[in-house]
Amino acid sequence: MPLALITGASTGLGYELAAALAEDGWELVIDARRPDLLDRATARLAGRGAVTAICGDIADPAHRGALQAAVAARSQLDLLVHNASTLGPTPLPQLTRVTSAEFARVLEVNVLAPTALTSAVLPALQRAGGVVVGISSDAAVEHYPGWGAYGAAKAALDHVHGTLAVEHPELHVYAVDPGDMRTEMHQAAFPGEDISDRPDPAAVVPALLRLLAELPPSGRYRAADWQPISGTRRVPA
Repeated sequence: MPLALITGASTGLGYELAAALAEDGWELVIDARRPDLLDRATARLAGRGAVTAICGDIADPAHRGALQAAVAARSQLDLLVHNASTLGPTPLPQLTRVTSAEFARVLEVNVLAPTALTSAVLPALQRAGGVVVGISSDAAVEHYPGWGAYGAAKAALDHVHGTLAVEHPELHVYAVDPGDMRTEMHQAAFPGEDISDRPDPAAVVPALLRLLAELPPSGRYRAADWQPISGTRRVPA
């Protein structure tokens, strides 16, 4: 049974991907910061397969240690998905109005913590010849007012994953831009606005499953370029 570790999996894309993998027979280790949402997600996932849920902040070294321990108990890790993220202060301020402490928090959650978690579980990934997926954003390559801190962090995470790919060719390492989605975080970026025209996160999952099935060369991909196909094999080769 393949094992996936998905951060930020209580809602949105993280949850929808976890649910799809569970339906396909994957064992899951998931986390989230809010215990009520994580408990609800775990209850829904439990009927689909084996799931270990660990509540905590990905920026907390002790929490990352708990995730590492959960993976170590199973010896190898087939898939690591860095989905947990933060926009920083909202409504989104101009970059020059973001304080150093706020910027540091965005970098800690979006770049430093995922990098540290990858390092912690790297031996398990190597034993599986596993896959690392970092959820990116078009803000990593485009420039939007208010999105400077978040965009810089996602660009840095893309670079981290690109470097990881060349340093560890035994792994498949992807930065994936899912596109706009109807999520709590996206709503926070546009307070008071109607975002009902954005796709549901579940609509992005088939593209991620195709990526996991076909395992193209490591790199940066847009989910919009990966249309769903039927009969995909989801266990990494």
